[in-house]
Amino acid sequence: MTILEDDGIDFSDIEEKYKVRLEEGVDHILVVDGVPVIDKSKFDKLLAKIAKEFSRKGAAIKPDDISMPWNDKTGKNHGYAFVEFRTADAATYALNEMNGHPFDAKHTFLVNRFTDIEKFSDLDETYVEPQREEYHPKEHLRAWLADHLGRDQYVTYRGDEVSIRWHGRPSQCEVAYEDYQSLRTELYVSWSPHGTYIATLHRQGVRLYGGPSFQLQARFFHPLVRLIDFSPCEQYLVTWSHEPIVVAEDMPQGPRFFSPEDEGNNVAVWDIKTGHLLRTFPSILPEGEGARKQMAWPALKWSADDKYTARLTPGQQISVYELPGMGLQGKKSLKIEGVIDFEWCPHGENDREDATKASKKPIDNMLAYWTPEVANQPARVTLLNFPSRTVLRQKNLFNVSECRLYWQNQGDFLCVRVDRHTKTKKSIFCNLEIFRVREKDFPVEVVELKDTVTDFSWEPKGERFAIVASGDPNLGNQGAGGTIKTDVSFYQLDRSKNDFKLLRTLASRTTNTIRWSPRGRHVVLATVGSTSKSELEFWDLDFNSDDTVKKEAPKEEWAAGIQQLGVADHYGVTDVEWDPSGRYLATAASAWTHTIENGYAIWDFRGQEIEKRLLDRFKQFLWRPRPPSLLTKEQKRTIRKNLREYSRAFEEADAAEETTVSAELVAQRKRSVDEWNAWRVRVAEEVAEVPRVRGRRGELPTRKQQQEDKEEIEVWIDEVIEQIEEVVE
Repeated sequence: MTILEDDGIDFSDIEEKYKVRLEEGVDHILVVDGVPVIDKSKFDKLLAKIAKEFSRKGAAIKPDDISMPWNDKTGKNHGYAFVEFRTADAATYALNEMNGHPFDAKHTFLVNRFTDIEKFSDLDETYVEPQREEYHPKEHLRAWLADHLGRDQYVTYRGDEVSIRWHGRPSQCEVAYEDYQSLRTELYVSWSPHGTYIATLHRQGVRLYGGPSFQLQARFFHPLVRLIDFSPCEQYLVTWSHEPIVVAEDMPQGPRFFSPEDEGNNVAVWDIKTGHLLRTFPSILPEGEGARKQMAWPALKWSADDKYTARLTPGQQISVYELPGMGLQGKKSLKIEGVIDFEWCPHGENDREDATKASKKPIDNMLAYWTPEVANQPARVTLLNFPSRTVLRQKNLFNVSECRLYWQNQGDFLCVRVDRHTKTKKSIFCNLEIFRVREKDFPVEVVELKDTVTDFSWEPKGERFAIVASGDPNLGNQGAGGTIKTDVSFYQLDRSKNDFKLLRTLASRTTNTIRWSPRGRHVVLATVGSTSKSELEFWDLDFNSDDTVKKEAPKEEWAAGIQQLGVADHYGVTDVEWDPSGRYLATAASAWTHTIENGYAIWDFRGQEIEKRLLDRFKQFLWRPRPPSLLTKEQKRTIRKNLREYSRAFEEADAAEETTVSAELVAQRKRSVDEWNAWRVRVAEEVAEVPRVRGRRGELPTRKQQQEDKEEIEVWIDEVIEQIEEVVE
């Protein structure tokens, strides 16, 4: 056994390395003013709440780190506290994040350093004029709306390239922005609802670009993000990742990043203007062994004014959160046994707003949800007012298999598509329960159908809807890329009878998708996702009407205005989308679905092809949305009335465009003729320089020499004038 002696060994370097250094001074202590004044019964709860608020902003502390002076006479605190941090840097970070932080509705934190007491007591009161910062103008995020040609934009995503282009007359189509290095994505691109931002997805998170040069406006750190969703007014953004949130030790802290309490969640809600994280949630997957593990998206549904967002816990409750604090509205969820789905009521655009201004009655937020049959209770559809939570209307339904909720975009009607089963449960038929929301007592009209409805679509700002129905026995079993026989029907509200009347049925189609023009009236019936059929039918439901003065047609002539404008075909079509003006339609064949003849095409509302491009690895085509019009209802009515006067300018522009095209064609022809004449002159000059036969150089041959040089050729031609055949005996 060997004994090691440490005498004479110098351990100073090791002791210095592992020496525990205590914080010197008081730079790590903060004074927090604005603390609620409470008694000792709420002391522990207040400390825990303060520690949670600091930790949520990335300044992690414990209740033991908080010292709160106490007034023994009154039995309450003084309204301020001392918070001790491990380091001065941690205290500095907390000071920047928590100063001015709203603790609750009545209290706001005012944070200072403990050492600032001496600094403020010896403050020099001499006024010093601050330096004026240089003004740097920012780009207008909606500058594209000021285009003097009134053009729309669209974005295409092909391979790794994202390109934004203008759409207009042939001479006006040009690239608006094309920088493959800055504006790029790893998954897909998405416009915000009003077209202000374009979002790109990356492994680190989401980026938002905007302005004429598409500069970076905001970024949101959410690793491996897969899905995003904007709120209707573009104030908030929701992101989702399949991978739960993990907060590493070296991850930055602050309001723009995740904190330890967010770990394990998948859904995040962000404020777009500040970039701050508001709240996170876990994903909710369907329950049951036979249920497909597929999350419903969007995970949060927004009210039309961005005041509320709601989250469904299937079969249990609807949780409504109030923005911007993301606190639970009314401090409790809506406990609804068996609830399956819900939808917020849209408010509509200026026309509806003007109507409410006239009546001085603001539009309330409404929520519609449905519950299935439970025990002896029938299925039920309920309309609920918010924030009062008053039940506005309920409708009981029987023998229900499934329900779907469809709001008209102005919020005037709610259609509930009810799939019912017979008593034997061997067959399914469909009913449409239509709530007239803007009328007294919310009357409900019922449309009974024999076949199964596969698609339903309201006409924007109208009282018509279209459905795709099918009684094909192969429904649901046609396989990927297959088609089934369908019928397309149009209905319109007959106010004299308070019922929805069938206008016309188009039988024996393969249509599976309905796309209304954003302005109404025009509709496209498409066969999407099929490998054998790819037809596009363009229809006008008011062919005989005059847009300038829109009058209600006699009821017996309603169906007479439905007329087909054209038929087209786009092989392998996977996406169909109208532009914001309702004058053009874009169809795309995406490589995400198949790899045959990928690309896009643009058509006018009559089905005339304007542009078609076949592009390898083409993935996405999206029109840039427009925000709601700033014109009032009266201004719009005046424009429609004087539309023929305004149309002169458009007709002159069209004529100038045609003249430009004709001028280019004439110029091209003139260039061709000039080239031909120049070639003839050049050849004639070359021939003139060649020496003539039997003549001196540069002299022309005489007539005698020309005659001697001639060669005579005799040609015999036999011509049969008449031929007679006689029989000799």
